[in-house]
Amino acid sequence: MQLIHTSDWHLGHHLHGLNRDYEHRRFLNWLLDTLEDRRADALLVSGDIFDSANPSAAAQTLYYQFLAESRRRLPDLDLVIVAGNHDSASRLDAPKPLLKAFNIHVIGSLGRTPSGNIDVDALLVPLTNQNRETAAWCAAVPFLRPADLPRAGKGDDWLVKGVREIYDEVFTALSQRRGPGQALVATGHAYLTGTQLSELSERKIQVGNQQAIPVDVFPEHAAYTALGHLHRAQRVGRRDHVRYSGSPLPLSLDEADYLHQVVAVTLNGEAAAKVESVPVPRAVDIIRLPKGKQDLTVEELLPLLHELPNRETTALARHEYPYLELSVFLNKPEPGLRKQLEDVLTDKAVRLLKIKTKYPKSRESLADSLPQQSLSQLSPADVFTRRYQSLFEGEPSKAMTTAFHELWDQAGTVP
Repeated sequence: MQLIHTSDWHLGHHLHGLNRDYEHRRFLNWLLDTLEDRRADALLVSGDIFDSANPSAAAQTLYYQFLAESRRRLPDLDLVIVAGNHDSASRLDAPKPLLKAFNIHVIGSLGRTPSGNIDVDALLVPLTNQNRETAAWCAAVPFLRPADLPRAGKGDDWLVKGVREIYDEVFTALSQRRGPGQALVATGHAYLTGTQLSELSERKIQVGNQQAIPVDVFPEHAAYTALGHLHRAQRVGRRDHVRYSGSPLPLSLDEADYLHQVVAVTLNGEAAAKVESVPVPRAVDIIRLPKGKQDLTVEELLPLLHELPNRETTALARHEYPYLELSVFLNKPEPGLRKQLEDVLTDKAVRLLKIKTKYPKSRESLADSLPQQSLSQLSPADVFTRRYQSLFEGEPSKAMTTAFHELWDQAGTVP
């Protein structure tokens, strides 16, 4: 049996104000081709379908177009979709009866029985092979919010105990449901211990944004655990069959060097015979200058900008132009820096998204640089001057000091 695992689509995402619909459309079309080429039996999507709980109409259109096209091209494909922390559980659940009629299983939240217990049966999804025989069972568990969890004790680890209790209950039911030779597969959208984060585009989402879940929450006899939430594709601990597929496209410029992928899993009986990464083609490139850790001034950076491809010589449409991030070393403030760089890039086939600035001195806080003196003892003008000196050599110019006083006056306070 062939499975494809993906997660963290974040449909509707904007990168520094730019819409990503073109990139998402390219990915979803590629995913359909990959499912078809590999004759996949099931697709597991482990949360964060959308970038926000209230996605745009365009983002929802991409989602439903993908589902409709998957039914047209792959009518026997089992689709299992669970909610992530960015998703609205109720929004995903709303069309569940309609989608289930098309063999699309969407689990936005933990359902409850009339007695108040977890509706475990709603989380158990049979997965069928090419012969339409049940070859595996999926424990389709969505992102677990604190309100979903039983208060298992009063200690600091109540959250971990609560998550473990839910998975234990689901896997107990799953073990009773499956027949001989049928594999067990799980989904999860959580932050697990011993994993790597993409610092600029994801957060540790659990209670207090601190609690991480140990990998042993998922039983070792599960053939594969399809995780979502972290954008860097990775296995967890030493378990090759417990994996984050990662996001299919960069969600921050710092993810430019990640290998974005989906995961292809071959099940043989009750075990995973093969787990492999399938790279996702990048629809829009990311250029970061300068390369490496060198620091360049504006004058040193300009020759690199002149080498970028011109619009008149590229076959790319404007929405395909690479994203550009520049890092500039400044010896003094440069109020017109962005305009100066944009003027050079006017005829270049790139889109400038971000300018990072570096300074001669450390960016330590002013409070740290004044251990013997309280900030409350300084006037606003003193704070401004000392902050300038913490970044640059010498005193601020008269024009800059005058501008500061004008701004302070406009704020309604006289220094």
